[in-house]
Amino acid sequence: MALKKYKPITAGTRWRIGNAYAEVTTDTPEKSLLETVKKTGGRNAQGRRAMRYIGGGSKKMYRVIDFKRNKHGVPAKVATIEYDPNRTAFIALLNYADGEKRYILAPQGLEVGMTVISGEAVAPEVGNTLMMKNMPLGTNLHNIEMQPGQGGKIARSAGASAQLTNKEEKYAVLKMPSGELRKVLINCFATVGVISNSDHSLESMGKAGRNRWKGIRPRNRGVAMNPVDHPMGGGEGRSSGGHPRSRTGKYAKGEKTRTVGKGSDKLIIQRKNGSKIAK
Repeated sequence: MALKKYKPITAGTRWRIGNAYAEVTTDTPEKSLLETVKKTGGRNAQGRRAMRYIGGGSKKMYRVIDFKRNKHGVPAKVATIEYDPNRTAFIALLNYADGEKRYILAPQGLEVGMTVISGEAVAPEVGNTLMMKNMPLGTNLHNIEMQPGQGGKIARSAGASAQLTNKEEKYAVLKMPSGELRKVLINCFATVGVISNSDHSLESMGKAGRNRWKGIRPRNRGVAMNPVDHPMGGGEGRSSGGHPRSRTGKYAKGEKTRTVGKGSDKLIIQRKNGSKIAK
């Protein structure tokens, strides 16, 4: 992926680092795979504000993504690589041999004209989807199922991938993007490769207005509020606000939030911080 640094012609471009979209081949999406997205403004079904700092933003359409890749044995040709306003990764339009069209998450190295296929034991090549029991150790994966037939849930954002480190009788051991070692059922499907747009985290908006275009409103700091509005508010002069915490008083740093005795504890071999889960 290529980044684009803008000349400081205006205050908004002085610090802007944008995406050059070198991989993207078209700006016209496939109409049959579009759905409308209704904006909420952060309001719930009663019309009350449930989430703050949401509102406005440009109109956009949702691209229907095939996370299941359940069209087994039918080869598909990559028609386009496209930008998706709903996610950080790029997406690829597949034209299947039987005439059907579907969007998938585009991995790095996938180009227009290449052929991909899904099935239980297809070749472990970039863009192909197969069961983890038929993959060689060390393979980088994305769009990984947690239950067979559920559709991909793990490693779906820009630059993400998990590594297949071991295979046991019933489980595959994955090194997650966070560093966590975790077991997943070995007959789950996953796609080979690393998700595209890996430099997404290095982009810089340049000005607050670009976030307004995305539907993100200005966020107030807790320490700048009054004590009645936030636990970190108040104090004489510029006070630190004490221990970082949420508006409801929950600690923002250091407190464990995972449910004690959760059913999936037995599948986690090592947490992302290196500690083991107590059995």
